[in-house]
Amino acid sequence: MFTGLVQGQGRVEAAQRRGAETRFQIRPLFDLSDYVLGESIAVNGACLSVESVSGASFAAYASGETLSRTNLGKLRAGDTVNLERALALGDRLGGHMVSGHVDCLAEVTETAPAGESRRYVLSFPAELGIYVVEKGSVALDGISLTINECGADFLSVNIIPDTQRVTTISRWQPGYRANMEVDIIGKYVARMVGPFAAKAAGASGRSSGQSSDKSSGKPSGGLSEAFLREHGF
Repeated sequence: MFTGLVQGQGRVEAAQRRGAETRFQIRPLFDLSDYVLGESIAVNGACLSVESVSGASFAAYASGETLSRTNLGKLRAGDTVNLERALALGDRLGGHMVSGHVDCLAEVTETAPAGESRRYVLSFPAELGIYVVEKGSVALDGISLTINECGADFLSVNIIPDTQRVTTISRWQPGYRANMEVDIIGKYVARMVGPFAAKAAGASGRSSGQSSDKSSGKPSGGLSEAFLREHGF
């Protein structure tokens, strides 16, 4: 697990393509030397494992599945990436819970100054819109960010000066595609509640005339607090 608090940037020293797979050699541009072989490091928000170490650099393998879902396949020698080591028990959880499993690529559609900060608007596949909520959390290229505004297929974030300095985000321009991971807790809740929501909707549809709540006049069927309590939520 990660927090989305990027520790610093790294430079890609080599990207060895082998068919649909790639092995990267990455050199952190900050103090990161006590590697443990096999440990997880988030590279632009994608969880990779340290295979070997050479001086201050580390090698990590990216499978075809990883490359198909992320922007790592476009990396070339000389490019910079955001780096974060995995969360250790007892550390401060300053961002939010990030798994390093990228859901999609979100495209920057607009960027503009907002005082000392900078505002970015990104579009993403509409099927993920259920997990994106105003003032909720999202990880973009491994950066934990608060969503300012959102719709079914877009969101906006406000980037403070320190985040611009520590991460690669200051170089984003319209057309750039960032690795996006939605809130993992939201995904689990949606998965758990989904069958009960379908059951409630089915029961509501079978009831004659959609009986109404006397106090509000609204239909009493569907997913409600009472229904969730009855089923153990």
